[in-house]
Amino acid sequence: MKIVVCVKQVPATHDAKIDPETKRIIREGQKAILNPFDTYAVEEGVLLKERFGGEVIILCMGPEKAHESIREAISGGADRGILLSDRAFGGSDTWATSYALAKAIAKIGDVDLVICGKQAIDGDTAQVGPGIAAHLGWLQATYVMKVEDVTAESIRVRRMHEDGYDICELPLPAVLTVVKDINSPRIPSLRGRMAANKAEIPIWKPADIGAELDRIGLNGSPTRVVRTQPPPARHTISKRIVGTSEECARELVRELRLRSIL
Repeated sequence: MKIVVCVKQVPATHDAKIDPETKRIIREGQKAILNPFDTYAVEEGVLLKERFGGEVIILCMGPEKAHESIREAISGGADRGILLSDRAFGGSDTWATSYALAKAIAKIGDVDLVICGKQAIDGDTAQVGPGIAAHLGWLQATYVMKVEDVTAESIRVRRMHEDGYDICELPLPAVLTVVKDINSPRIPSLRGRMAANKAEIPIWKPADIGAELDRIGLNGSPTRVVRTQPPPARHTISKRIVGTSEECARELVRELRLRSIL
């Protein structure tokens, strides 16, 4: 199998700054990490490679420092990585981002499966994975909690939803977005970290993937952020409850009712 795992580098802070002009997150000068949900996508790609053979390719769009997140994914067992980085990509919304990633996947060629984390912690839209599927014209399964089986022609997965789960079978190639219940990401080995440090990560520009300039960046983004504001601060009240277990339970229920939680 040839598996592409799409990852994103996100700010490593809960106090992200917003550019007043573009209304988007300021990433320059901010400490960044691999999007936590994407670590499960990387691990699942590596597990599938170990079960069925093949190759895991990490694909990321972002500034040049995003190679750090690609190397982290390679240290966890991926084979190689590709970075989409150019000023023309800057300001892309989820539609323009998924378009660019889809063009890169098409350039890689002969891809059997694309795996994404269910969402990124900076935007929380959960739209890029489905957007990639739409641009490629492939079937998709979102919120995947388990891969049941894979054949040369299809993949069967278990999808999480509010009432439990359902089982879907999709023809390959396909796109999956996965939830954290799907696996436990491994701790990279010393050999993995050494391989990641030595890995050559090519940087692809819009021309390299055949992307139309009017379909990427701010100009290619059909959505606009018109206003941003931080959420209101939480005012927490702590209370210690003492007594027997029955007394504590009754007092806890009373407090929850007073605070309109129950």
